Amino acid sequence: MNRKTFIQNTGLLGAGLAVGKFSFAQSSGNFPTVRVPASQRNFKSAAIENAIKTFQAKVKNKELSWLFENCFPNTLDTTVFYTEQNGKPDTYVITGDIDAMWLRDSSAQVFPYLQFSKDDEALHKLIIGVINKQVHFILKDPYANAFYNDDAKVSKWKESDKTDMKPGIHERKWEIDSLCYPIRLAWHFWKNTGDITPFDATWKESVALTLKTFKEQQRKENQGPYSFQRKTEYATDGIPMNGYGYPVKPNGLICSMFRPSDDATIFAYLIPSNLFAVVSLKQAAEMVSKISKDAKLAAELTALATEVEAALEKNATVIHPQFGKLYAYEINGYGSSVLMDDANVPSLLGLPYLGAVAKGDAIYTNTRNFVWSKENPFFFKGTAAEGIGGPHVGLDMIWPMSLIMRALTSGNDNEIKQCITTLQKTHGDTGFMHESFHKDDPKNFTRPWFAWANTLYGELLWKTYNEKPHLLA
Repeated sequence: MNRKTFIQNTGLLGAGLAVGKFSFAQSSGNFPTVRVPASQRNFKSAAIENAIKTFQAKVKNKELSWLFENCFPNTLDTTVFYTEQNGKPDTYVITGDIDAMWLRDSSAQVFPYLQFSKDDEALHKLIIGVINKQVHFILKDPYANAFYNDDAKVSKWKESDKTDMKPGIHERKWEIDSLCYPIRLAWHFWKNTGDITPFDATWKESVALTLKTFKEQQRKENQGPYSFQRKTEYATDGIPMNGYGYPVKPNGLICSMFRPSDDATIFAYLIPSNLFAVVSLKQAAEMVSKISKDAKLAAELTALATEVEAALEKNATVIHPQFGKLYAYEINGYGSSVLMDDANVPSLLGLPYLGAVAKGDAIYTNTRNFVWSKENPFFFKGTAAEGIGGPHVGLDMIWPMSLIMRALTSGNDNEIKQCITTLQKTHGDTGFMHESFHKDDPKNFTRPWFAWANTLYGELLWKTYNEKPHLLA
């Protein structure tokens, strides 16, 4: 993704700086119109428009109502491209300011709309199209993280990356969560709607390939078929040791060469992603068993989930002198670990959101306290806000995603309220969420058009409206 592209506080925002599909204007009591005009929106959902109207009619905080209208439909307004291929829905979803479809981002961007799909046939078909498109991409290359809608489009990384770059691939960074997120979307779609239309033999083939890839990256016998090297000035963009990463001791965990941030791992056993994989493997096993009626594949998926879960139980935790027993972020199986958290999900903070651990779990509670403290090297606290960032955009840059995730995984009203209030104050007078902002200056931010953060913020506001509306007063 774009890195180190900062929108500085130059006064251009107040003048109405056009960025992507948006025209930003200085916030005032009237809150300027910044949402894309109806005639220019990529997709229209009656259910989502009704949700916006309901929220605005009930929530008296005008700025929050304005932010909800801007952010929640942002994926639909600006990033989805729906067609039908051979009579089947087909949906290409870009991230915003990057014209490529990430398996992770596309799943997360449409996930909050699942709850509305029963009441909106067009939205229902759009999500089926995302599932179908993801299956197509996984079968193209399960090790790639981002794809183009056009096989003829040439990646800007083609000349710099030493890896097996196939036509139509934007970037080939192996990340465990890239194969977990499509399963999460599929499983929740099935549970929410009961519709099994997308889950045909081709879908099952993608699940089998996911299983094969996970097993290859356990690296029990060899390093596996994947390697990646890039000619770059950014250390977090390349993989050492001839593209295979630093050695790990096989213990049942799955190697991930990159984090959800698209930054290289230090130690390949990325704990939050392995915890996510356990959930995804169990979900896939249930679907394959009940929908595909393939007991053999279901048993293999369950067996790997059990193996990874046991390896996590044995290897994933450390004892911290201040916080006690907690999850490491990365380990290598030889006794070394990285203690930190990154804002990108799967993160340690976001584990309950993914169903990987319970909110009240003692180890998670210790971990949560650790990651939201100065003991986490990527926790930043300034005059504007406090939150978690990551190496991707550097020091002192807080990701709104970390504040959103803190609220979504909290049972504490004061904590949730604090996160919502902070996010309300740090959109930099744009009416949208961003990739990151400086801890002392919200107008110094990265990625003005980042649909995942926008839609996730909308998810938080809608959840809070339905469950704890008093926090939006």
